[in-house]
Amino acid sequence: MFLRRLFSSFVEPQPSDLIGYIQQTPQVLNQSFNSSTAGLESLAWLHNVAPCFPLRNDQIQVIQEPTHFYDTLVERISIAKNRIFLASLYLGTGQLESNFVQILRKSLQQQSTLKVNVLLDFTRGTRGEINSKTMLMPLVKDFGEQMQLSLYHTPNLRGMTKRWIPPRWNELLGLQHMKIYLFDDAVLISGANLSNDYFTNRQDRYILIEDKALADFYAEFISRVQEFSLAVRKDSEVGLHHKWKILPYEGTKEEFTEKAKQRIMDLMQDAYKNQQKALSNCVKADTWIFPLIEMGQIGIHHDSVVTKRLLSNCVAGSRLKLATGYFNLTQEYMDTLTHKCLAKCSILMAHPNANGFQGARGPAGSIPTAYSLIAKSFYESLVRGQQNHRVNFFEYEKPGWTYHAKGLWYYLPCCSLPNLTLIGSSNFGERSVNRDLETQICLITTSQDLSERLQAENERLFSLSSTAERQITTRPVPTWVQAVVRIFRNFF
Repeated sequence: MFLRRLFSSFVEPQPSDLIGYIQQTPQVLNQSFNSSTAGLESLAWLHNVAPCFPLRNDQIQVIQEPTHFYDTLVERISIAKNRIFLASLYLGTGQLESNFVQILRKSLQQQSTLKVNVLLDFTRGTRGEINSKTMLMPLVKDFGEQMQLSLYHTPNLRGMTKRWIPPRWNELLGLQHMKIYLFDDAVLISGANLSNDYFTNRQDRYILIEDKALADFYAEFISRVQEFSLAVRKDSEVGLHHKWKILPYEGTKEEFTEKAKQRIMDLMQDAYKNQQKALSNCVKADTWIFPLIEMGQIGIHHDSVVTKRLLSNCVAGSRLKLATGYFNLTQEYMDTLTHKCLAKCSILMAHPNANGFQGARGPAGSIPTAYSLIAKSFYESLVRGQQNHRVNFFEYEKPGWTYHAKGLWYYLPCCSLPNLTLIGSSNFGERSVNRDLETQICLITTSQDLSERLQAENERLFSLSSTAERQITTRPVPTWVQAVVRIFRNFF
């Protein structure tokens, strides 16, 4: 049973729950948060549900452009001395990606102590004859222990399903969807993959954080996911990590998921135990970062529980701006926004012309229409609940660009700048909660400078959008798409 079903409240956590593990909060954490952040007391509960990393605002860089994202990756790879961790859905196969691999090669050649760990999804990363795996194989062959390539294989793809479901379609069952890019003591959290569109004209979000403690946490986190992923050998074959004994597609699914879940839960528990010292030693902190994870396919629901509580705890007079590249909010999120959220909400999503599936061959070409249908259904439920005055819809459209940005910004009453943001890989949809591996951070700040930079990021995205209530309610949807959405909504 999923963890989120195991705990229905935060008051009486079950002993085996992830949040139950980290809810034994030293009182000093709440006292530190409250005394340092006047006006944010309503968010102090976050100390009870996730590890906390205190920082200064000058340790955080908000990146806005895809080209700047690519340049930052290249620059950081070039100067890394000890470690590089790259967790993404896939690596593309174009010229920019080839250049990316060559820069990795140069850094490995120049720094004999440098370790590179790459975590990608197995199904997406091995699609086609030329793929992510073939792009990185020369580094695996040439650099021995310096280079570790891992391909996460969902335990849901096994038996006859694994044998007969063809490429692309097998990706529906679950993916490694996290986007974490780590260079020595810096972590870049994003929703962007490592491919040409995301480097040029596919809009996403990106935040670079300079902090050794956070980098250590994510390095260990990625390493543990690599343990129960498939390791790529020099002969191009894949096999078990040297610390792991169970293939994700053989034996019992329950044994694999139980052991994988335990590895992640133990890490979160350890990180939570270590935070009291970090908080007491960082008296100048004006920003707090809480890592959130979601791994529905191995039974961990952490991010979704925290996100739902954030939505339901929005106080009267506050504002909430939510963005997703693919509008398919879970029923729980939609019910929470409709019945329990007191904030005025603005929802930003891709216009069909800015959806990455627009123009795709076959049924995939109708996916943008399916997302419009889901948005229409939600809007109509808001009308029935007499809450449509509080929730507005916007669609991003920029000629020649696609849209993939996700996250939220929260404004306390009487605040013109955001006090909190979520950023990472989650689209807040059925896939994010139940099928894929996801991570995002919850960032809270009292720094006006950082809040202004987050506001500039938000304004830039919304400035390229237009109100969409009329469009989503009048846009034609083929009957067959309506049927597909009803049956397969939790797959996209």
